[in-house]
Amino acid sequence: MKNIAVLVSGGGTNLQALIDAQNRGEIKNGKISLVVSSNPNAYALERAKNNSIATEVIRRKDYAEFDEYDSAVTELLKSHDVDLVVLAGFMTILGKQFISAFENRIINIHPSLIPSFCGEGYYGLRVHEEALNRGVKVTGATAHFVNEVCDGGPIIIQKAVEIQNGDTPEILQKRVMEQAEWKILPRAVSLFCEDKIIVKDNKTEILD
Repeated sequence: MKNIAVLVSGGGTNLQALIDAQNRGEIKNGKISLVVSSNPNAYALERAKNNSIATEVIRRKDYAEFDEYDSAVTELLKSHDVDLVVLAGFMTILGKQFISAFENRIINIHPSLIPSFCGEGYYGLRVHEEALNRGVKVTGATAHFVNEVCDGGPIIIQKAVEIQNGDTPEILQKRVMEQAEWKILPRAVSLFCEDKIIVKDNKTEILD
């Protein structure tokens, strides 16, 4: 059984999707054992407590240097014997030490079909605003491993979502979450915990 840590900063809707999937038995050979927040007031912490999941708060501003913060987060997760890290709306940058310590063991969910509308500065509503401005007919979400390139790690799963007439960024954001993010993130986590993902040359192969 692999220990999963989920890193959060806000409301925790993706965390809730993971908790719900776990409660339905959809995350095989893995268990959310820790939720870490960069924000002591994040509602995600309440979601964790409501499901008897251990929580920790670690704020960037409590550390004078970024490297100290990066080291502290790394050591915190190591002390909890974490096998997999899931970024679920974690709004603080992670550094080289952390990424190196958990190479191909950090999963992020991005609200577009990478490589579209991704990279530096593409998060939250901006992703959906840019998709609508460009006039694409299909968007979606991508579950991927994290490396030192923003949104550049190996892609695990993608799911498309159609754009509809009259969509606003807010409406589209909600549809992408409900139809894509909340479905593929738990699936990617389960595949990792079942040892069904092989990474080679920055690509993944999913085993049957």
